[in-house]
Amino acid sequence: MKHPARSSFISPARLICALVPVLMISLAPVAHAAHGISIDGKLKYPANFKKFDYTSDLAQKGGHLNLHGLGGFDKMNPFTLKGEEADGLSDFVFETLAVPSLDEPFAEYGLIAEDIDLAEDRMSVTFTINQNAKFSDGSPITVKDVKFSFETLMSDKANPRFQFYYKDIKNVEILDPRRVRFNFSQKNRELHMIAAQLPVLSEKFYTEHPFGESSLVPPIASGPYLIDDFKPGKTITYKRNPDYWGRDLPVRKNMFNYDTITFKYYKDQSVSLEAFKAHEFDFMLINVAKQWARDLSGEKFAKKQILKEQLKHLNNQGMQGFVMNTRRSLFKDKRVREALTLAFDFEWTNTSLFHGQYTRSNSFFSNSYLAATGLPQGLELEYLTPFKSKLPAEVFTNPLKSPSTTPPDSLRNNLLKAKQLLSEAGWSIKNGQLVDSQDTPFKFEILLYSPFFLRVMEPYTLNLAKLGIEASLRKVDVALYVRRFKNFEFDMIVNVYGQSQSPGNEQIDYWHSSSAERKGSANLIGLQDEVVDYLVDKIVYATTQEELTASSKALDRVLWYGYYLVPNWYIPYHRVTYWNIFNKPEKLPTYYSSQQALLTWWLQ
Repeated sequence: MKHPARSSFISPARLICALVPVLMISLAPVAHAAHGISIDGKLKYPANFKKFDYTSDLAQKGGHLNLHGLGGFDKMNPFTLKGEEADGLSDFVFETLAVPSLDEPFAEYGLIAEDIDLAEDRMSVTFTINQNAKFSDGSPITVKDVKFSFETLMSDKANPRFQFYYKDIKNVEILDPRRVRFNFSQKNRELHMIAAQLPVLSEKFYTEHPFGESSLVPPIASGPYLIDDFKPGKTITYKRNPDYWGRDLPVRKNMFNYDTITFKYYKDQSVSLEAFKAHEFDFMLINVAKQWARDLSGEKFAKKQILKEQLKHLNNQGMQGFVMNTRRSLFKDKRVREALTLAFDFEWTNTSLFHGQYTRSNSFFSNSYLAATGLPQGLELEYLTPFKSKLPAEVFTNPLKSPSTTPPDSLRNNLLKAKQLLSEAGWSIKNGQLVDSQDTPFKFEILLYSPFFLRVMEPYTLNLAKLGIEASLRKVDVALYVRRFKNFEFDMIVNVYGQSQSPGNEQIDYWHSSSAERKGSANLIGLQDEVVDYLVDKIVYATTQEELTASSKALDRVLWYGYYLVPNWYIPYHRVTYWNIFNKPEKLPTYYSSQQALLTWWLQ
């Protein structure tokens, strides 16, 4: 379960707002109202809880927080496909019916919705809107706004990811002035939680400012911050709404403590790091090993004016890899894809470039109980066995393990195996170049936007050159990169497939045939495979934790031995650096991003 607007991640729809008669409401299956929901029915926090444990009653409001962004922005709507939205919109301006707890793996608590009723047959969920909930213009949030939001995000003016994410929600039905019911087309153990993640939009605002039109008009929404000022593509400043309706709710208490938050935009990570050290902004997540090992030192660090810290977490790390676009004929053959995987020397890269900081990924669910281990057995094997004739034998005989150059293995042996695979696939060396039967050379482009990945990719292309493959590197600006990314205009690209503790509908967007040709989807590979589709459906419609675990592990094996990407690496903590101007709660969350942690901090 992963919200589509968070993944890398609209003209108003027609509304039918007739109220359902009371008699009909009484005939619907009902359940007891709840302040929160989870997949397994268990909640850490009781109905009368005061705050999340990872926040602090010592938190003080005030001050100005400076952050950074990369590239730029050209719109104020994070829910459409075209263009780039400003950083912070989804987190600071828009709100959902419920919000996740960051110290439970799959639980949500009411925000705009004060009560949540999951029907006993699990075919609908009813939300009661908090009577105090209002938009930033002072107008109340109504059930009509909720219905409008769903129908708008399911329209062709929204990012198509919403249509897939909410596809099992049949419709939204207004029951009375405060209650709205989401009816489901089929059972799905997490669908009530997916419904609760619906961003609630102002029907009035998006009637006056049509949703699908590219616009820099600051939106009317219900979140804790308002857009105060911006310069397109350069800066955007949010100010805390003094009349924010939800400031005293337990799910908001002691959070969003800064009076103003400004994002300053930079061209790339190296420029932004130098800007950080000059105190142009206050906090930075470091995702480049060299920067963490070498560039965060000096007098300001010695005097503790700037701090660096590893924030531990238990997040499912998913998979990062060099993704091959199988829409290209060059990557259609599995043997070719495996050969490209064998040419990457992670051990040398980790030692020479990453200062030994990373762990190699051996799963699409890295750092998680969902990662496939050993050989398939039990229910996992039961899911795979009907497709045995269509799957590589390794799915059943070999544990998941990336190629290694740790002795007694070696890069030379890996390249020899890669050469054999390429030969079997019809490629041969001619005049020092790998060509097919028509003498067409094996050449492709690796698309990048970060200069730091050039250091990683250059040795990789040299290894490929030993096989006669010509792989060129092309670094482009962020705006062009995003455009080509969304339109699948690349041969190979670096991508992260983020995973939650409870995978679900987002797997359709990642791997399912139905998303392969849909622009803007996360199916960058172009996967269209019946076994993958079957296992994705098993994940989405799992009814027990055993089924979810078994189907996730089975999918892990099938994706792994499809060799659709070159597996990369991960670390089980956030590397952050920040100016010594913050106070923090004593307790960290468990499943969280670095920015989510920052929003519980406050200025000294």
